Amino acid sequence: PAAAAADNPYVALFDAVIGVQATLVAKWMLVGFVHGVMNTDNTTISGETIDYGPCAFMEAHDPATVFSSIDHGGRYAYGNQPAITAWNLARFAEALLPLIDDDLDGAAAATAVLERFPHRYRARHRALLRAKLGLHVADRAVDDAVVDELGEEFLALMRAHRVDHTSGFRSLSGAARGALDPVLERFDDDPDVRAWLSRWSSHLASDRGAVAAALDAANPRYIPRNHLVEEALDAATDGDLGPTRRLLAVLAEPYRERPGLERYAEPAPADFGPYQTFCGT
Repeated sequence: PAAAAADNPYVALFDAVIGVQATLVAKWMLVGFVHGVMNTDNTTISGETIDYGPCAFMEAHDPATVFSSIDHGGRYAYGNQPAITAWNLARFAEALLPLIDDDLDGAAAATAVLERFPHRYRARHRALLRAKLGLHVADRAVDDAVVDELGEEFLALMRAHRVDHTSGFRSLSGAARGALDPVLERFDDDPDVRAWLSRWSSHLASDRGAVAAALDAANPRYIPRNHLVEEALDAATDGDLGPTRRLLAVLAEPYRERPGLERYAEPAPADFGPYQTFCGT
């Protein structure tokens, strides 16, 4: 609504949409969410996620992760989502051009706004990543370049070892408390992970209890695991809504670890097999 008072309301509208979409997709990427059908009609001006059809949460970290049955070429793969969002925003800009101005100045104005998307996405992604690494609780400011480097290395290590995205980040709170073995076990005791933990630890605040609490508040313990979603759907189809209600109760507080809910934090068992989703879901 604030765009209405701007000198050029349509440029201001476009700028606002770019801002909320940059924030939304950064959040998707940090929790491992794969929308699956990120068409232009599913890119909202409000910055909300819509069309929960073939969406799913990634487990083993891999930018090439695809779930949608119709996404044969991986256009909407997990790692492609920021670029696809930019492409969709360009189509929105084209639709707005007659309203902005019907000459080249209008195109230039829209292009200038569109070119801000990568920067705004990276800034929002970095801010969220800083929290997921516990680097926002610090005795001294941690440079953006350090956040980028540590984040990229950790994601690369998770990819190389096929570590579960959610529990990989969640395990860092234990490492902040001094429990390194559970993290190292996830990464097959890779010396590179030990070296990464040492560098990461050197940037943490001295109050490790505060860091660990902040990490738990930034990294969910529970997500809608795909095998649990399927379990709930199958039971509901047969008239039993119990698993759905229990899953929703767990997800209502995704960051607070609770005894007895261990199965809700575990990746799918090996016999669950490759997971595929459909637009009708």
